[in-house]
Amino acid sequence: MNKTFTTIDFKELESSFNLQELLSVNEDAKFGLDDIVRQKVGKVAFEFIIANRHVDGQEMFYLSSGDRFNLEHVSPNCSTIINLKKVNEKRWVNKFLESVNEKLPLGGIYIASVETYANRRVKLMNKYPAPLNGFVYFWDTILHRFLPKIKFSKRFYFHITKGKRRMLSRAEAFGRLYACGFEVIAEASIDNKVYFAAKKTGQPSYDPQPTYGPLVRLKRVGKDGEVFKVYKLRTMHPYAEYLQKYVFENNQLDEGGKFKDDFRVSPIGKILRKFWLDELPMFYNWLKGDMKLIGVRPLSNQYFNLYSKELQDKRTKTKPGLVPPFYADMPKTLEEIMSSELRYLDAYAKAPFRTDVKYAWLICRNIMLKGARSK
Repeated sequence: MNKTFTTIDFKELESSFNLQELLSVNEDAKFGLDDIVRQKVGKVAFEFIIANRHVDGQEMFYLSSGDRFNLEHVSPNCSTIINLKKVNEKRWVNKFLESVNEKLPLGGIYIASVETYANRRVKLMNKYPAPLNGFVYFWDTILHRFLPKIKFSKRFYFHITKGKRRMLSRAEAFGRLYACGFEVIAEASIDNKVYFAAKKTGQPSYDPQPTYGPLVRLKRVGKDGEVFKVYKLRTMHPYAEYLQKYVFENNQLDEGGKFKDDFRVSPIGKILRKFWLDELPMFYNWLKGDMKLIGVRPLSNQYFNLYSKELQDKRTKTKPGLVPPFYADMPKTLEEIMSSELRYLDAYAKAPFRTDVKYAWLICRNIMLKGARSK
């Protein structure tokens, strides 16, 4: 099959490493460019790239840009797009990823890197002497982590910085990939950055309301199987809701049915969860009539599908509750949680009022006397 590719001035690239040009190469033309890329990203990162790009004879596309318009001339035969610029350097991250998605076939590969919160901290702490490094890190966090997420300051922030150097958590970076129709198939910590390879699995979600602010609305399965939105204070990093499949496949369930070592939960979120502060906005759902006071916890589709068909049917016959029966008998495994909920639902079907009063007493006893807490 005949292939076309952009002519590359290797001498110019070697002197400037300016990969803003549209660099589309096939198997016969990629070797000279590989040497240049190896020099730019380093041996280990380059090995990650060649290990995860397609080797089926189709074209690849190299760039070092956050401008989605640089993707306009990607060949229809391109199966791998490799971006040497960090995700942090892009103003419109999702728009760029949506454009990458549009240019790749199903199963196509996108390879890039991100500087996470942890990476930024290590870099600044090593760059400056103590105690100056702590001072610099504090203000860098205020400027590049918090200001982009506050409604009244983010427009000013992006106008001044154009999105460069903003902080992203690993959870947010990967969550954005999943939201834009990709699945992370490989990752590696290299040179204080996280390199990733993502495979196109479908179309972007184009979600107009991702979990970005302090108050979030999460889709949950309610009575009669209808999906409604639960109000909570955000305890996870932005876009973390798109990573349930990723976390389910890579993390085991901990005691209480939560994911073990869930990197999506922020440090502040752990405190909010411990004292149930994140669930206070759910009283609005109670006032709206979406939920009742005592009842099984509202579940996402991912969790709901882990349950048996019998329990799914019984769950959808009643409203979910603000306070779950979990705190009445403190089950540890998923099987024990399902048995606990089944006992509650069977009892509730026979005597609703008496069952909720009984469980309210058991829950209060465990919280007050045994220190039951959320994780």
